[in-house]
Amino acid sequence: MLPGGINLDEVDERLLTLLRDDARQTIAQLAKEVGISRGQIYSRLARLEEENVVAGYTVRLGDAFAASRVRAHMMIKTLPRYHREVEQALASLPQVQAIHAISGEYDMIAMLEADDSVQLNELIDDVGLFEGVERTTTSVILATKLER
Repeated sequence: MLPGGINLDEVDERLLTLLRDDARQTIAQLAKEVGISRGQIYSRLARLEEENVVAGYTVRLGDAFAASRVRAHMMIKTLPRYHREVEQALASLPQVQAIHAISGEYDMIAMLEADDSVQLNELIDDVGLFEGVERTTTSVILATKLER
């Protein structure tokens, strides 16, 4: 059981997997793949959305376009009491795709995406200059082996 009393059965899990692969599949395609009626798919989707299991549908970039981008993970350690300010500054940058709070030596990981290595280098320098950033470590993503 998930927090909030949400129960997902095998059909729900399969439906979520299919939607992660391609959220634009038709209801008929989903019903055929899962092995239930279209009406049941509508009901399950409505329930998953209502229970905030499914919060929205998004675009996944094509392989050719994604390969043209430079992506990196930046681990960031903040000075005490500056965590929120750094988080807000990161959130204001369009090249920041995600921010994750983490445990350990660093406080957060920012997922960065840039047009090229020059733009990525400038972004890394800019983040390092944010008030409250103590230290950063950045790893450029060379290849994505699996993404769901």
